[in-house]
Amino acid sequence: METDYGKYELSGSEKKRFYAVSYAAVFAVCMLFYHSLILSAVCGLSVYFFRDIYADHLAEKRRTELALQFRDLLYSLSASVAAGRQMGEALIEANENLGAIYDSDTPMMNELRYFARSIRENHESEEELLIDFAIRSKVEDIKNFVDVYLACRTTGADLETVIGNSTEILMDKIDIEKEIRALTAQKQFEGKIITVMPVAVVVLLNILSPDYLLVMYSTLTGRLLMTLSLAGIAVSYIMTQKLMRIEV
Repeated sequence: METDYGKYELSGSEKKRFYAVSYAAVFAVCMLFYHSLILSAVCGLSVYFFRDIYADHLAEKRRTELALQFRDLLYSLSASVAAGRQMGEALIEANENLGAIYDSDTPMMNELRYFARSIRENHESEEELLIDFAIRSKVEDIKNFVDVYLACRTTGADLETVIGNSTEILMDKIDIEKEIRALTAQKQFEGKIITVMPVAVVVLLNILSPDYLLVMYSTLTGRLLMTLSLAGIAVSYIMTQKLMRIEV
């Protein structure tokens, strides 16, 4: 079964690692803000509902990796088509070319091995393979390239020229997205620092002046304020991450 890049299935070890790390983190934060072992232990169980969010994050990370590797695939396909090869031959050749750049377990290499095997052994058409890949990838750049290629085959346009021009446009778009990610990386890091700062202040106050925060742990009003503070930190972090997502 080929990979559906729209979702990510956590392995057994990944699930164990996620539950262990996230439970410890939630337990520690709740202990810091509530000073209650029972409440912290119960709140730690909420990490079960965050598993899908974590899986979506890994799926998005894998799609980003696939899109970046697709840029190198375009270079290879463009060069092969310019040399007079058909698309099926170009995909098989790309498996060899990119094998010198990427590890065998990377997303694009897995796909190229599947293409090569399907074309050589099962005699499947490259059109069907590319359409299936575009649907599974959930990456707009890949879908656009496949649409252009299919249009060329249908209309009988000059495949070399069209693929060359499309490749140049898509590669420019991928480069711009890469530059945007690099430019926003610092702001994302600053957002994480701002998120951690209130927690660090609470930690320091608990160490240096525990009596100062006693009222926050011993009264209903104090616990409500701590809850609102914790919610505010979470909301600000989510908003910061959303603001840093710039679509091209």
